[in-house]
Amino acid sequence: MERESNPAAAAHIERRALYKLNLRGLRRALGALLIIAFIGLLIWAARAQGTSAELLLSLSVWGVMLGSIIALGAIGLSLVYGVLRFANFAHGDLMTVGAYAAFAVLPLLPQGSELKPFSFGWEFLVGLLVAMPLTGLVAFGADRVLYRPLRRRRSSSVILAMASLGAAFFVRSVIYLGWGADFEYYYWGRTRPALELPLGIRVRPDQLFILGLALLLVFLIYLLLEKTKMGKAMRATADNPELARVTGINTERVILWTWMIGGALAGAGGVMLALDSSLRPEMGWFFLLPMFAAVILGSIGNPYGALVGGLIIGVVIQVSSAFLNPAYGPGVAFLIMIIILLVRPQGIFGRPGG
Repeated sequence: MERESNPAAAAHIERRALYKLNLRGLRRALGALLIIAFIGLLIWAARAQGTSAELLLSLSVWGVMLGSIIALGAIGLSLVYGVLRFANFAHGDLMTVGAYAAFAVLPLLPQGSELKPFSFGWEFLVGLLVAMPLTGLVAFGADRVLYRPLRRRRSSSVILAMASLGAAFFVRSVIYLGWGADFEYYYWGRTRPALELPLGIRVRPDQLFILGLALLLVFLIYLLLEKTKMGKAMRATADNPELARVTGINTERVILWTWMIGGALAGAGGVMLALDSSLRPEMGWFFLLPMFAAVILGSIGNPYGALVGGLIIGVVIQVSSAFLNPAYGPGVAFLIMIIILLVRPQGIFGRPGG
């Protein structure tokens, strides 16, 4: 009887596994359809307000570029959460640190001519290369001074999150003291003409540089996580910190790399945001909510999901500005996040129960 029941039990288990797999695929497909339907609804609303197709295409392209900046910050935020399991509310202000670090470097260098067709010179690239590791060091320093002692006392994730909120206020206060509250620009009075692309799309060369740099950094992160020993150690630590420590992974070194990489990406995102618009002490704080929305939408702890979430949030914010005040853009982005989470509580790329 036992031998006869085993095939039936195996078939039952196989059917249940297939059912769960199909249900998972159905929910993921439904989530994708909801995103497409929501963006389609935004486009319909914009067209109803008389927005031209050319402007909508331009807004969509600008949204991808804005989303790439959001993604740079969101990937670092997701990495930190994946390894350390706490929401770092100071991450937005790390973007501000990167932007002002480059701003502080520019006057120290000889001002070269513009690197046509861009509005910046070689000194801006040097400032970017200085700002990225410097922001990573600031992030790691905050961990050593503030977060690490709290972890050793086994403080809860809520305490760590509140500590990061205090760190955010501290960083912003230092920037206020150093540079004041006024708007600043990397280059005052420098013209930034737009390029005419096919289908009536207008973009500035600087925006194309921002998109290209974001794609390059994301590709490098992919190579790090998938092809290097440190990347595998980071993924193992994110999956199970205790098991990773038992198997001989140097988790302290993993934490160091996590903060350095997350901080460097945030710094790069801050420099790109300042290049596209302007510098102000609150710039990273205002960007924090869209970054969290991207992380949650793409599944917490998943850097690739944060990339996709950032692009979706960026497009939604820009397209909605065709018929709404741009100040409401983040609210619209959070609305799509809520809709998706009602269907997939674990996010687009999350695993059930994960």
